[in-house]
Amino acid sequence: MAKPAQGAKYRGSIRDFPDFDPSQDAEALYTAMKGFGSDKEAILELITSRSNRQRQEVCQSYKSLYGKDLMADLKSELSGDLARLILGLMMPPAHYDAKQLKKAMEGAGTDEKALIEILATRTNAEIQAINEAYKEDYHKSLEDALSSDTSGHFKRILISLATGNREEGGEDRDQAREDAQVAAEILEIADTSSGDKTSLETRFMTILCTRSYPHLRRVFQEFIKMTNYDVEHTIKKEMSGDVKDAFVAIVQSVKNKPLFFADKLYKSMKGAGTDEKTLTRIMVSRSEIDLLNIRREFIEKYDKSVHQAIEGDTSGDFMKALLAICGGED
Repeated sequence: MAKPAQGAKYRGSIRDFPDFDPSQDAEALYTAMKGFGSDKEAILELITSRSNRQRQEVCQSYKSLYGKDLMADLKSELSGDLARLILGLMMPPAHYDAKQLKKAMEGAGTDEKALIEILATRTNAEIQAINEAYKEDYHKSLEDALSSDTSGHFKRILISLATGNREEGGEDRDQAREDAQVAAEILEIADTSSGDKTSLETRFMTILCTRSYPHLRRVFQEFIKMTNYDVEHTIKKEMSGDVKDAFVAIVQSVKNKPLFFADKLYKSMKGAGTDEKTLTRIMVSRSEIDLLNIRREFIEKYDKSVHQAIEGDTSGDFMKALLAICGGED
């Protein structure tokens, strides 16, 4: 499928609800949760059809009308996967991402895939907002958290991404050729001439973590011209572990971000058992950004729609809520 043109329109599946009235919504939610047993359908339908900005207003109206915290009330009414999904939709995006990063670093094992997925795909503005949200919510900087939870080259990559310092400009052809040369040397396709392995690794990391997307697209093209190989394929072959996964995620995100997420969604639902965490995280975090683009990439590549995959792989209210976020069949 053709790459989206520069500045191509990314479109989410959830937009502002027309004729929005926050106090009316707050009342409807209050009624749905009043008494014994809640009207989950009503809760689902309302929350999945409002934009995040509107949901924040509903929270405020709920507080001023009833003197209660809507999040806390929802938490006590819902449970399991459905609760995670609905509460996720209710959080401001940067706070949601911050929470997912925090969760990925909690407990015994680190969820490296979640760290990579978030940090490798967010824009500078999104990363800056996540840093502020993290500090506000957990009284610790994201960088400190990453430092104490990861190590080595992988840690340096994540921290570099977490500074949100990616260049915003276009491509520089001469620079792109130099960058491609560094990539070819580190990936051992070209003869190593310029310096030792460690400084090359650092240069390669700097290129992938700080160059602009248009520039990196040019670098990948120069790399192919120079070596006859695709950079993503070569990274997969020559590198290993978390470092490989991080670099591959950056490259895929630069090439086609909606396709990167389509692949992740597919993996979360393929085979026995569903990875509800990843499924929820992507549906929540991309719903207002590029979920329609993700749907298109998904059906192109896997010959079935996200809608079909969700229907075949989840059930009950969780499925209903996911289908509502998905916003239709392709």
